[in-house]
Amino acid sequence: MFQTIGRTWNLAKLSWGVLLKDKELVLFPIMSFVSIAIIVGIFAAIAFSTGSFDRLEALTASETTTATQNQITIGDVTLYVLGFVAVTYAVIFFNAALIAAAIERLRGGDPNVASGLRAVVPHMHKILGWAIISASVGLILQALRSRTDNFLGRLALSLVGGIWAYVTFFVVPVLVVRGVGPVEAIKQSSSLFKRTWGEQVTANFGFGIFYVVVGLVAILPAAALFAISPIAGLLVGIPLLALAVGAVQATEGIFKAALYEYAAEGVVPQGFEAAELGSSYAKR
Repeated sequence: MFQTIGRTWNLAKLSWGVLLKDKELVLFPIMSFVSIAIIVGIFAAIAFSTGSFDRLEALTASETTTATQNQITIGDVTLYVLGFVAVTYAVIFFNAALIAAAIERLRGGDPNVASGLRAVVPHMHKILGWAIISASVGLILQALRSRTDNFLGRLALSLVGGIWAYVTFFVVPVLVVRGVGPVEAIKQSSSLFKRTWGEQVTANFGFGIFYVVVGLVAILPAAALFAISPIAGLLVGIPLLALAVGAVQATEGIFKAALYEYAAEGVVPQGFEAAELGSSYAKR
């Protein structure tokens, strides 16, 4: 266990070193944030103009009656599902571009934002397929949680969601590198999970801590400035937080790309050592 933790920590540090060589990779998470904001804004405007928000507010109110629930239309449900799929697609698309650029660097290339985007354009329809599957699973689990009052039931659903996240950990790299469809990518990611579950679990915990730390580092100075001038605090805090979280996301994407390269392709990425990746992942 301690070997796994140490190896994962070394991988994270090496991934950070790769990001320092290609700082522009941090732009992919930032573009994802901007895209999500635009998508949410568009769907929110539609929901306001069609009265969908009012119906949703009535549905979630404590005094909701069956008659009120019936006011929710198929159009409302369709709007929210499409919005969720669109947000999921934006997240996956830019994550795929980040991983494609990271793999280019790990194979000795010199990536940039344009090369990362070019690499994923041929796979846009496959990314859409995966976004639909991922969003559907997320919505189903969320719907089941909202209908479950039992603690054990909620715990079981959380475990199912966690297992799904780990099993599909390598779906995006598989889509980008091997060009297979989303279903085949899930199968291949699942087989890789058996060899890398220790690193996945450790990395998930470790990067979770990183997010909290960098979030605090970005928010504290902005909070101090906010006490003096709220507008100045927001103008400083939002870009700082986006940059800090984007840096961690970019590092996490490089980590995933490096682990995938060795576990799936049997290739030691440039700048990494086989011992740090673990000989047990060698391609079989």
